[in-house]
Amino acid sequence: MAAKTMTMGLIVGNRGFFPDHLAKSGREEMLRTLQAAGIEVVALTPEESKYGAVETREESRRCADLFKRNRDRIDGIIVTLPNFGEERAIADALRLADLRVPVLIQATPDDPKKMTIASRRDSFCGKMSACNNLRQYGIPYSITTLHTESPDSPEFAKDLAWFAAVCRVVKGFRNLRVGAIGARPAAFNTVRYSEKILEAQGVSIETLDLSEVLGRIERMKDNDDHAQAKLAAIKKYVDSSSVPAPALLKMAKLGAVVDQWMAAAEVTISAVQCWTSIEENLGVVPCTVMSMMSNELLPSACEVDICGTLSMYALALASETPSALLDWNNNYGENPDKAVCFHCSNLPKHFFKQVRMDYQQIIAGTVGKDNTFGTCVGQVKAAPMSFARFSTDDANGVIRGYVGEGRFTDDPLETFGGAGVVEIPRMQKLLRYICENGFEHHVAANLATVAGIVHETATNYMKWDTLWHGR
Repeated sequence: MAAKTMTMGLIVGNRGFFPDHLAKSGREEMLRTLQAAGIEVVALTPEESKYGAVETREESRRCADLFKRNRDRIDGIIVTLPNFGEERAIADALRLADLRVPVLIQATPDDPKKMTIASRRDSFCGKMSACNNLRQYGIPYSITTLHTESPDSPEFAKDLAWFAAVCRVVKGFRNLRVGAIGARPAAFNTVRYSEKILEAQGVSIETLDLSEVLGRIERMKDNDDHAQAKLAAIKKYVDSSSVPAPALLKMAKLGAVVDQWMAAAEVTISAVQCWTSIEENLGVVPCTVMSMMSNELLPSACEVDICGTLSMYALALASETPSALLDWNNNYGENPDKAVCFHCSNLPKHFFKQVRMDYQQIIAGTVGKDNTFGTCVGQVKAAPMSFARFSTDDANGVIRGYVGEGRFTDDPLETFGGAGVVEIPRMQKLLRYICENGFEHHVAANLATVAGIVHETATNYMKWDTLWHGR
């Protein structure tokens, strides 16, 4: 999927006791930085306020009105402090706009050679006052890595990319609709969750009974345009040369039906029943169809693990690369910081060194090999990785989770399905935390270092109790 252009609202702080020409030059500098990063900007012009900054109550209202008119465009708001800034005017503008998007506070550093009354910024101090007021107003905000950073600095460039990713995750979860395709398998109590807790967070679950999927497939003709297009996409996606043609057509029909339903129901991501109804009643596994969705940054999780696909989506939004859902599955020899992560498998092909389609060896022992074609088989490639798991804590009415980072290694692994060896510092501490707090055996993984982005989003903007392992 092509990355969408980000749009940021810009608030330029100014306080008349300080050199206000800095507001003019600071605004221009920040605009150049954002535009060079490919970010569209919504900001007051010098015709609408003094230097296009916000200092008075009237300027706060004009800024808020401008933001409200662009509510559907604005992904986040950057507050830049080229001088001390009028902290109350900044807070008022954000409160009046009420966009409820992430906010980044940036302060421009002073030059020790320019500390006279004509050019001293004092934004070092003003940033504290701005943050103090936002805290009083109950407005969540993010801050840069360094207390002061020039808009044209490498440090701010990194922070801007980080903040844009935070904005993507927050926006992606706003009014999100998730498809639950089939019932939770009876043997998987571990993936229970609360629809009501998710609904209170703006995440809606749309259900589709598996009988409806199977019925639509049965009524679909072999030469159906949607089925044939999906069949061609499957063959292009993964080597399926060893898979019988009838099984490929069944997968194509399944994929076409799911695609049509998700579009009609306005569902973005999904979780699918597998064990073992699809195999017994359709004669294939859904793995490749799910893998293709995940590879397009539209995660699909096994065993109707709704919270699993939400965890996958958070990582995918942060990194703009595919996520997988894996089992914390095996120890790896005697190394306490290594483990085998495995699924049987619907991993996106982005994860593999090499991948081919085959049959599902575990379920084949129950329903027969001929009913289990469609898995994506291979070893996960060596790469940095981030992991995440969110769950509804139904007893306490909250969402909680954990995130962290490690790496997939090149360690040898002779097994089936999709698997890789992962190394995570202090892994035994993480495993104890998972067990003591009753988290699931499923974990979302992504081949990028984005744990900090997901943690910031979860804790600061979604207010989910989230551990950052290794921080």
